[in-house]
Amino acid sequence: MKKLNIYKVNTINKLVKGNSYVGRGIIAGLSKDGKYAVSAYFIMGRSANSRNRIFEEDNGVVYTKPFDASKVEDPSLIIYAAIRQYENKLIVTNGDQTDTIYEGLKNGLCFNKALKSRQFEPDAPNLTPRISAMLVLDKDEFSYKMSILKSADAEGTACNRYMFDYSPLPGVGHFIHTYVCDGNPIPTFQGEPERVQIPNNIDSFAKNIWESLDENNKISLYVRYVNLKTGKAKNVLINKNK
Repeated sequence: MKKLNIYKVNTINKLVKGNSYVGRGIIAGLSKDGKYAVSAYFIMGRSANSRNRIFEEDNGVVYTKPFDASKVEDPSLIIYAAIRQYENKLIVTNGDQTDTIYEGLKNGLCFNKALKSRQFEPDAPNLTPRISAMLVLDKDEFSYKMSILKSADAEGTACNRYMFDYSPLPGVGHFIHTYVCDGNPIPTFQGEPERVQIPNNIDSFAKNIWESLDENNKISLYVRYVNLKTGKAKNVLINKNK
């Protein structure tokens, strides 16, 4: 019987390369040297409406915006604040639940309780999961959580809620994405977030993610490294549409 290594940590290239469509993806973790809280978010798209997007950063908040506003068909599920911070908590999501978590924290709710009011996206037949992460940027006790809200069946009659709470390890992150691969309907993510290697250098990590994503379907990528000692952030933003 083959022995499985449940603690194996793959490179992002190993997890993504050759897969034409993993949808939107979030990575959270700790750099190998233990100095940086690391987060990354990317978007992909198959339709013209989805591909007509860019990331823009404004005062630390990262938004998805139309590349050509005249070509926007339906902004409801593609235009949102993807990354924003409340106090020492960095929120990263694939939809407008970023604001749900932000407002929930302001009103005294925790990450899990803030998401109780949300469910998967109403985009049948795909019923795209809502994926979210929250990094607590504390130099003495850095931690992060992840969540996926997904349909319990093909009809979308109920929502299953999966929450993950991590004790950070140097050089290890967790990667969650909306889809397993391309399809019709598209099969949604299965199981726990995948373990992924987190290097010390933000530029090499961003390059590895971007070059691993399918050339035809990738749209935008944002990576942030936050120095846990100083609070200073380094960011890399890449848009296919320029």
